[in-house]
Amino acid sequence: MKCAVHPEVEATGFCRNCGKPLCPECTREVRGALYCETCLAGLVSAPVTPAAGKPDVNPGLAAFLGFIPGLGAVYNGEYIKALIHVLIFAGIIALLNSDLPGGYDAFLGIALGCFYFYMPVEAYRTAKARRLGEPEPAGLAPSGSNRKPIGALVLIGIGALLLMKNFGLLETEWFAKAWPAGLIIIGGWLVWDRLQRNS
Repeated sequence: MKCAVHPEVEATGFCRNCGKPLCPECTREVRGALYCETCLAGLVSAPVTPAAGKPDVNPGLAAFLGFIPGLGAVYNGEYIKALIHVLIFAGIIALLNSDLPGGYDAFLGIALGCFYFYMPVEAYRTAKARRLGEPEPAGLAPSGSNRKPIGALVLIGIGALLLMKNFGLLETEWFAKAWPAGLIIIGGWLVWDRLQRNS
């Protein structure tokens, strides 16, 4: 069979979209599929529409379900984020149930309260962005390459605290006095990252 564009050349494939026979010069390969130039241009220039089912997401219901750890993210179809939310919530509760000095209990209690109210707000913002067809806000489970792995960092931090607790390192005096240095380091990193993005 001859190429639809070059009748003098044998066809080596067919366009997946329109089925025209194509020679090697006319084929445009995308992830293993062959397209003719016309069909590929049409696919690339087609307007982007939200995926089916996204407009049916109810932001109010997502916020309500967000008060149950992980359920708001499950409602939005973000299962990895839901798992991260559950692990963070359970990790903070596990730290609170361990024998930590009073200062740590206060800090972890505030962190638990903030995270508990973060989950419904994040579920609401994600559902609203999906309904409007806008980019989803950056959360604890980043999907874009330009987002920071905040969820992974939080899980690493909680795991490090639990491990230090198991080895008795949290009871030592040096840690009781030096742990705020971690907050300073994290704050400095956030400021540096913001300055890098703005420059």
